Amino acid sequence: MPNPNRGSVGFQSNEFEQEYERPSKSEAKRHSNELQKLGEQLVDAARDRVKRIEMPEDVREAILTCQSITNHEGRRRALQFVGKKMRTLDEEEIAVIQRTIDSWKGASKAETASLHALERRREKLLTDDAALTKLLEEAPELDVQHLRTLIRNARKEQAENKPPKAYREIFQILKDLNKKSKQAESEEGDEEAADDESGDE
Repeated sequence: MPNPNRGSVGFQSNEFEQEYERPSKSEAKRHSNELQKLGEQLVDAARDRVKRIEMPEDVREAILTCQSITNHEGRRRALQFVGKKMRTLDEEEIAVIQRTIDSWKGASKAETASLHALERRREKLLTDDAALTKLLEEAPELDVQHLRTLIRNARKEQAENKPPKAYREIFQILKDLNKKSKQAESEEGDEEAADDESGDE
């Protein structure tokens, strides 16, 4: 005998509505795994970085506690607890944490790119005499005699498979130079900002 409460197709139209409002089991599991991974990234991060992120105190406490546990089983349990705590965060709190982690990655990518650029410049100094002239135009304060000696010694080190002492020293000079120019740029930027502010008054 057909059920009088049901429509002709065998179910009421609102019977499955609630099902669609809730995330599916697999979706919930995926979200849970993502939060677990996010928690693990925080546990792997430097303590002072974690302390600076905006998040509820109990979540931060769980992460910092987990960082100090060295016992394998204890750490595994602490990581699960971190995951559980991460699941108590709302969307906005999760977004803040994600943005912060992404900014760390961006900073380290930029650092790596900068080091690669310095390495390429060092290679150019060893293979192209014009590169030294260009470098001295940019930084006339450099000791040209000392640089020429270092370049000559670095070439010799490579040819004779000797330890790369001069080769490393060239890199250090380029790195220091890069640091100085970045500092000068940021100081200029600060001065410009200060000028803008005084102009607004």
